[in-house]
Amino acid sequence: MEKTTLVLGASPNPNRFAYKAIRSLQRRNIPVVAIGRRDVDLDESIKIRKGKPTGIGKIHTVTLYMNAKFQEEYYEYILKLEPKRIIFNPGTTNSELAEMARKAGIEVVDDCLLVMLNNGKF
Repeated sequence: MEKTTLVLGASPNPNRFAYKAIRSLQRRNIPVVAIGRRDVDLDESIKIRKGKPTGIGKIHTVTLYMNAKFQEEYYEYILKLEPKRIIFNPGTTNSELAEMARKAGIEVVDDCLLVMLNNGKF
């Protein structure tokens, strides 16, 4: 199964972990959907979009790069995507969203996407 990954909190700044995650997923040929604060084209294949875009296809994994406060407006959006799992990267832990996800049958992972990719645990 293709593991299309939604990076929520995407950034065009190469120093940010969200940016590094996008590039790491790309290097592994994992399809990426990126949502951030503003519309930015990183390159021909990755376009960061703001808001809650529709028509993005089936999402396997949502990986979070925003703190719990900013996640609240995305709760319904994330759950409607019906991902197989949500990865809470360091600094993004959110017990409320985690509980909602578990009740919806979504796997909850507290880990670092970059470490998971490097260790083959993704």
